[in-house]
Amino acid sequence: MDLPDAIEHFLSKPGSEETTPFGPDVLVYKVAGKMFGLAVPEDFPSRINLKCDPERALLLRDEYSAILPGYHMNKRHWNTVVLDGSLPSTLVRELIDHSYDLVVAGLPRARRAELNG
Repeated sequence: MDLPDAIEHFLSKPGSEETTPFGPDVLVYKVAGKMFGLAVPEDFPSRINLKCDPERALLLRDEYSAILPGYHMNKRHWNTVVLDGSLPSTLVRELIDHSYDLVVAGLPRARRAELNG
């Protein structure tokens, strides 16, 4: 999976939006004002930061060399995923979904219901 594919998947999530609160060089993906993903398009290879369950984050880092502790993030709750072609696209999509789902699960019930249609 490359960065344009990842961005497309970020934006396919219900209620997601692309913002640039850290300046034009950092793309932040939010749902209901809460960040679930981050990308720096100028990075090569491309990298995305994703929220992750802490226990799963450790397992993923042990299993895949392209999954690292979240760069400039709380390393307990965030991973940096290097899009160098070594990870299956299905895994990257699933990790984006997982990040989104973690953020949505923390929203008030009424807001979750709006997103779930």
